[in-house]
Amino acid sequence: MRRLLILGATGSIGRSTLEVAALHADEIEVHTLTAFRDAGGMLELCRRFAPKRVVLVEESAATLLRKALAAEHSHCEVLSGVEALNEVAGSSDTDVVMSAIVGAAGLLPTLAAVRAGKQLLIANKEPLVMAGRLLMREAAANGACILPIDSEHNAIFQCLPPAYRCGDAPKGVRKLLLTASGGPFREWSRERIDAATPQEAVKHPNWSMGQKISVDSATLMNKGLELIEASVLYQVGDDQLDVVVHPESIIHSLVEYVDGSMLAQLGQPDMRVPIAHALAWPQRWESGVGGLDLAAVGRFRFETPDLNRFPCLGLARAALREGQNAPNLLNAANEVAVSAFLDGRLGFYDLSSMIEACIDAGLQTHRAAADDLESILAIDAWARRWCAGRLSTQEPLVNA
Repeated sequence: MRRLLILGATGSIGRSTLEVAALHADEIEVHTLTAFRDAGGMLELCRRFAPKRVVLVEESAATLLRKALAAEHSHCEVLSGVEALNEVAGSSDTDVVMSAIVGAAGLLPTLAAVRAGKQLLIANKEPLVMAGRLLMREAAANGACILPIDSEHNAIFQCLPPAYRCGDAPKGVRKLLLTASGGPFREWSRERIDAATPQEAVKHPNWSMGQKISVDSATLMNKGLELIEASVLYQVGDDQLDVVVHPESIIHSLVEYVDGSMLAQLGQPDMRVPIAHALAWPQRWESGVGGLDLAAVGRFRFETPDLNRFPCLGLARAALREGQNAPNLLNAANEVAVSAFLDGRLGFYDLSSMIEACIDAGLQTHRAAADDLESILAIDAWARRWCAGRLSTQEPLVNA
């Protein structure tokens, strides 16, 4: 019986993980759940899955949850605060950690889990983009096993030889191809995209996701972050990575080998599939997702991404090529820009303009590569301050 900790339990990935775990209660115990402030959502999960411990980062939310659980005579321990979050991530009373906290907030608990030598199922892109070298170095030093949950990276992992482990350069591979749905604006003109609203941006055609990642899908920044993530996980350079738009979202990624063979992983666009794969690895478990009816799908389409309409993908690829601190700056600026877009403070193409300007300014200010946690967090904080300052002055941003 393995003991599961979910970082970000009330989000879509966390809930999908719990659904899969419930199908295999004889194999895995739901031990610890964490969230930021969703006391109501956590109470529901406590009733259904009876974890031994929960963490809500926001103290007022934790207080509400304690009262509600006490009224129901629950013995579940309720902790609060960032320190508690990081402590439970590294605690020895769990074996498997699902890292599904959106944004840079997931870095510290993810790092704590890696340093504790756990099996880490990583669903959030940002820690690998911000601090990929550090995370992989710590994983190797502490014997942590990293398994990717992003549908694209999990698909690549499934298409590599059975003995492959993340952090090693795969042998005999010519190229890794990440597929992209194209997002809600795939067929829109640049002029129409320029006037897109947040409500339109979060309406993904194939996936049910949170607001931040849905906007990233609309800008194709999610695919840019995934390029950087793939480079870290699989130790390959920009010349061995590519993106192809595949609107059906049935082929989740492909691996091209040097002998001309190409392997693809196919499945329904449902995150329970990669979650079940990683929870069961190296075995296979029922995920609760049905199989594919290829005749019903009918056809697969493939297109080259349009960097004129989706400049964020080009910015991410440029940051990957630049290396050093560019991915960290990219990630921080994107988080601020997406939040401002969702709040109606930036237009759609203003996102890429702000991100590009922040990277340019940041690379002039922070030339030395940040490889330790303190320096990585300092650059992340600098980029957020820079973007906040730009937003506060309301300077006009030229659309990319």
